Amino acid sequence: MRYANVQTAIPGPNSEKALELWKTYEADKTGYQAQVAIESGKGAMLYDVDGNAFIDWTSGVLVTNIGHCHPALVEAVREASGKILNVYEYCNPYRANAAKDLVDAAPKHLDSCFFLTTGSEATDAAARIMKRFTNNYEIVSFFGGFHGRTLSTASLGGLKKTKKGMGPMVPGGIRVPYPYCYRCPVAAKKETCNMLCLSLLDDIVQANSSDALAGLIVEPYLGTAGFVFPPSGYLPMLEKWVREKKIPYTIDEVQSSYGRTGVMWASSREGLTPDIITIGKGIGSGVSVSALLMQKQMIDKALGKGELGSTYGGNPVSCAAVSAVLKVIREEKILKNAQTIGEIFRTRLAKLVDASPYVGDVRGIGLVYGIELVEDKKTKEPAPRLTSQLIDLCAQKGLLIGSVGVFGNVVRVAPPLVINEAQANESIDIMESCIKLLK
Repeated sequence: MRYANVQTAIPGPNSEKALELWKTYEADKTGYQAQVAIESGKGAMLYDVDGNAFIDWTSGVLVTNIGHCHPALVEAVREASGKILNVYEYCNPYRANAAKDLVDAAPKHLDSCFFLTTGSEATDAAARIMKRFTNNYEIVSFFGGFHGRTLSTASLGGLKKTKKGMGPMVPGGIRVPYPYCYRCPVAAKKETCNMLCLSLLDDIVQANSSDALAGLIVEPYLGTAGFVFPPSGYLPMLEKWVREKKIPYTIDEVQSSYGRTGVMWASSREGLTPDIITIGKGIGSGVSVSALLMQKQMIDKALGKGELGSTYGGNPVSCAAVSAVLKVIREEKILKNAQTIGEIFRTRLAKLVDASPYVGDVRGIGLVYGIELVEDKKTKEPAPRLTSQLIDLCAQKGLLIGSVGVFGNVVRVAPPLVINEAQANESIDIMESCIKLLK
């Protein structure tokens, strides 16, 4: 059985009409995507308005971890929405149950949560808590980091595209190198590196700080910057540095949690104990919701009553989704599937580096990988041109991919965690065949 089935040229006639209407009436400032108009989805599959079937490698930008329109999620949302849509700060049973479910699934040292709506909101709230907790204002973050597109969250990030033309950032940001080993930010040699970027932390902070450190925020891997994974041992050493400074720190798991790396929390892979975890995307698997995980004593010390809220945070519909997603992950052994199918991706994608003159690096774990395309392997010149070409080639054969990266030259490999073995192998077959057509 083949899953991908494309019967028309892309875009098909109905997609073409929808795309024209969309671009006429809404400012299209999204990144480059396959030219299709999606009508429906199920599991790891997406279907456009022309009846074409695609295997999805994007998960709606790492959102639909339990698959598109999982029946249990759809039913939970339908049931809740038929009762009440939003009650702002009033308690509702969906919110109370979701809070218990989330804390039960959290790392054991975190015993409290708070619901918001977007990843940016969660990041902003985490920064406020760290600042209020310490009565300081400087936050250490990283080159290539992405924590949102609002002014405050972009100020914490390390990507030009989220800041361009925005003028002065929120004061107090101190950015340090992230270990992007394929493109080392400090030009170290792999054989003699010895975590050089980590050893530079003290010098960079000392040169930029006014002795008012409030905390640090870091991603377990850089998502938007190109699925950049730090070497083993880096994050525990970073945590040791934070503890020596006696400041709290946040791990941004908006992209990396809920099984994406084969375990519930990417931070738990190396036994990390962050003071705050920010969550979004996969927590609702398509329903807009985000949250903070933290220690109750920390947030109680940092903020008083009425000092943290969100108009739609904790609404019944989103909270019903939170509980439904956690139940599906538990009962359907989603984490195990991410590990098993992830091994197929790891083994087969690694071979692309030797098979193609344009694949400079493949990196990842579980069901999140980045394929970095370059014009030349010696110079490592980024190839966003080839990445756009590959997006179109794959769509013609029934595979939907996206691009990320500082230079827009990294293929996003992040299918829904329910993808099966046949879909995994078929989609990789398509990728292999399309990479051979690049020129």
